[in-house]
Amino acid sequence: MTRAPAGFGDSSAGDQLDQPGDELALLERARSGDQAAFGGLVTRYEGELRLHCYRMLGSFHDAEDVMQEVLVRAWRHLPAFEGRASVRTWLYRIATNRCLTRRARPAPEAPAGAAFMPPPPNAPDVEVVGLQPLPDAWLGEAAAPAPEASYDLRESVSLAFLTVIQLLPARQRAVLLLRDVLGFSAAETAGLLDMTVAGANSALQRARAALEPHHGSGRVPRRARPADDEAERRLLEAYTTAWHANDVPALLSLLRADALLTMPPFPAAYRGRDAIGQFLRTVPAGGRLDQITLVPVRANLRPAVAAYAPGAGASSAYGIMALTTDGDRITEITGFADPALFPAFGLPARLER
Repeated sequence: MTRAPAGFGDSSAGDQLDQPGDELALLERARSGDQAAFGGLVTRYEGELRLHCYRMLGSFHDAEDVMQEVLVRAWRHLPAFEGRASVRTWLYRIATNRCLTRRARPAPEAPAGAAFMPPPPNAPDVEVVGLQPLPDAWLGEAAAPAPEASYDLRESVSLAFLTVIQLLPARQRAVLLLRDVLGFSAAETAGLLDMTVAGANSALQRARAALEPHHGSGRVPRRARPADDEAERRLLEAYTTAWHANDVPALLSLLRADALLTMPPFPAAYRGRDAIGQFLRTVPAGGRLDQITLVPVRANLRPAVAAYAPGAGASSAYGIMALTTDGDRITEITGFADPALFPAFGLPARLER
């Protein structure tokens, strides 16, 4: 794949955007072939564009790939950019359309040697889709939601919300994200997607209607409770302590009665303490939870743990468990059995004993 221009990401050029008209000046310099100016022009939007691609695709690996394509396309087509919309809107147009044509990567397989023979699932109404958890470090440059947005940042990166919108047709998903998450107007959204305004409004209505049952069930709250850092810290500490002690009753006491356990992309879902307890007693390390080492991390603005499976002389990366919390209870455990996730979380592939 063609690489982005060598001067991309020059922060000194980006620092020149403090005054009105600076973006126009950088645009003119970039059109003349100034790669540093191009870097300054697009770097300020890179974080929010990458996050938009993640929401569209449900995969930060795919989002990274698409962002490279976006930068290359923007550089190549910059001379044709007429300035009828802002640079930001133009970049969102490129990014959204690249996401719409992106083929999903194959789902990860269970790690070699993993004994993955789960008990029968008991929540057939829950459709599991392939997702990846998002390291919180990715959100350091995310733009604050626009006043017109219906979702705040924490809501819009929750795994429950991302799961539900992945079930939407791709263009409905794009319209929902552009309108309700990013706050673009109906006219702007229609222009980004080459639709009529009526068509964009119709797609938005259908997408909102598809989300309504999930709002009603409480899995995707209409307005999420603000994060309670101390409550989350206590829950995570209690979870890891009970896990390392192989104390399943203590783990189950941390769950809400209707808690849900899923393992994207494996098509199985478990609802309630009894079903989740049966899973924990039989699947992870054959029920020997104490053989699996958990390391606290953060994913999707929520607590999570990285799991290391036992091995000869060292524990090997196994997967990430993301925890959705509500007050002092865990409402959802989402497990991702994919060691390839660990580098993005800054974690080693092995833990020496």
